[in-house]
This record gives sequence, C-alpha cells and structure tokens, in this order.
Amino acid sequence: MEERLNAGKSKGGRPVKKIKREKIIMVRLSKTDHFMIEGKANKAGIKISEWFRQAAKAGKVSPRISPEDLKVFRILAGMANNLNQLTKLSHEQGLLVFQKKCRELIGEIHELIAKYFRE
Repeated sequence: MEERLNAGKSKGGRPVKKIKREKIIMVRLSKTDHFMIEGKANKAGIKISEWFRQAAKAGKVSPRISPEDLKVFRILAGMANNLNQLTKLSHEQGLLVFQKKCRELIGEIHELIAKYFRE
C-alpha cells in the first residue's frame, strides 16, 4: 500500500539532463596556451570546457592546400614571371608587342581564376 502512495512522488536527487555529454576529447596545451584560454573563458564568464565547445562550434578551420590548389598557385607564379618578362620586353621592343602579349596573358589568368573558383 505504501508503494502506491509513493508512486506519484519523485525519488529526489539531481534532475536528469536533457543533453547528455558522453564523449571526452583530451587536448594538450602549453602553459601559455592554457593561461590564454583560461583568461578568455574567465572574461566570458564560462568554464574552459564550455569555451572550447563554443569555439569549436563557431570556429572555421581552413583546409590544407590540396595538390590541385598547389598546381594552380605554381601556374600563377609562372604567370607572374611571364608578366615580369613582358615588362622587360615592353622596354626593349615597344608597347604594341607588349599590349598583345599582356592581353593573351590576362585571358589565361581569367580562365584559370574562373576555373579555380567554379570548383
């Protein structure tokens, strides 16, 4: 009979959390990094773990340069070298030759940039 009376009552204790955090990530920091992060968390009025959660959600990580991107950068560097050679050519042979070669090079650059940003 006592069991029926206590059936509607809660057992007491800490309420169950709506979001249960079950996974743990370990991070090694230098003393300087820890001091800096601890200061930022204190300034925000939150714990270090909460600061990390918010930073991880809001942060943006740039991917490493892919081999394809590296290839594009090498091509652009080569084009910059060509532009320097064209400048020298304009001083030696005149502006008409320089203008023609510059237009060709600018066309190539525009195609390369358009291809790069389409992907």
